[in-house]
Amino acid sequence: MTGERRAAARAVGATKVYGTGAAEVRALDDVSVAFPAGRFTAIMGPSGAGKSTLMHCVAGLDTVTSGQVLIGDVDLGTLSDRQLTVLRRERVGFVFQSFNLVPTLNAAENIALPMTLAGTRPDAGWVDGVVAAVGLGDRLRHRPAELSGGQQQRVAVARALASRPAIVFADEPTGNLDSRTGAEILGFLRTAVDELDQTVVMVTHDPVAAAYADMAVFLADGRVRDRIEDPTARAVLDRMSAFETPGSTR
Repeated sequence: MTGERRAAARAVGATKVYGTGAAEVRALDDVSVAFPAGRFTAIMGPSGAGKSTLMHCVAGLDTVTSGQVLIGDVDLGTLSDRQLTVLRRERVGFVFQSFNLVPTLNAAENIALPMTLAGTRPDAGWVDGVVAAVGLGDRLRHRPAELSGGQQQRVAVARALASRPAIVFADEPTGNLDSRTGAEILGFLRTAVDELDQTVVMVTHDPVAAAYADMAVFLADGRVRDRIEDPTARAVLDRMSAFETPGSTR
């Protein structure tokens, strides 16, 4: 963790096991990691390292077999399914590789959807600032089918930020985009951290994407193996090459 910043989310001794006996797979193995508030953290590692499993557990989309996961000071393991749903809706934003927009809603309606479902009124000034930051002002009345892939991902980023969540999780957010458009999306996430004081945690396999982050955390075989502050693409690539093993699977 950097400086004295509080953790927006953290895992403490988190272990996730799938299957039993000979079929047991230990996707996370005693992982302890903190994601500082107001910072951009990249989760890196070879295929099968546990990157997405860690993100899904910390985001409350999956549960750990043992250990603790906290968002702020809330231990997710103490919450009922309903309480967990409310916490995700009110305090967590998500950006996925596949955009996950509702095709029958226009961009403005997709951005507002989490708040519409929650029955809360958006902060119009904040939402306007988010829309401006991602450059969507002239596309708000367009439905997803009328937008490019990059524009759809901008809508997804704006939706994740619109409710001013405590933390935003992004799972390979540039995976379906060309390099130029991907760089724009990463720039928007960087802007959200620098100018909107958001907290972003991003799973990525791309060293160039990781270079947008303040810190890169490296997983291998379900364990945290290393961290780099202020990562560069070259430093990440060098570190990743040490973890890659032939024949690994995601």
